[in-house]
Amino acid sequence: MFILSAPSGTGKTTLANEIIKNDEHISLSISCTTRKKRPNEIDGKHYYFKTKEEFKDQIESEELLEYAEIFGELYGTPKKEVLKKLDSGEDVLFDIDWQGHRQLSAIARADVTSVFLLPPSKKELLERLKLRNQDNGRVIEQRMARSDEEISHWHEYDYIIINRDIEQSLEKLLSILKSERLRKERRTGLNDFVGTLIHEEFVKTKII
Repeated sequence: MFILSAPSGTGKTTLANEIIKNDEHISLSISCTTRKKRPNEIDGKHYYFKTKEEFKDQIESEELLEYAEIFGELYGTPKKEVLKKLDSGEDVLFDIDWQGHRQLSAIARADVTSVFLLPPSKKELLERLKLRNQDNGRVIEQRMARSDEEISHWHEYDYIIINRDIEQSLEKLLSILKSERLRKERRTGLNDFVGTLIHEEFVKTKII
């Protein structure tokens, strides 16, 4: 489970999509949310859009791996879909905040690798939020105010990247993914291979 977190406007969603494009062994976890669908969004592709009643039913029936309230709306990760991907040997990318990161780490720390993205500066963060052209001035102010709380949890993550350049940040993220896959505890079948290797008969040959 590969977690990517960052304040709004840092480039998290862009980088998450680029990871999916550049690594065929990982797919994006699609979150549920109670917020309104934006004009360019497709239900089931970008999010599963739910009413608050439907979302609360999912919580009560323990259908979510993690969930959090952000700006008065609920966000969560469907359990069944993620577990199916993991069982098939596929890595899963989570575009979630620090609350979701904490919850996933609490239940599966050994299977979690997490990265926190930092903006180069508050000024740059504000400019990026404006350039997105998704929110009005009031919402942008809310996102900027929340950024301090988000950033204060940076130390809870395994890796930190200051996102000055998308291409350089993507290269670092893909390198982290490759390195983490080589960790011995994640190499399924490695114990059996080493055991076979140790007990393999050595055929003596004349060395010239």
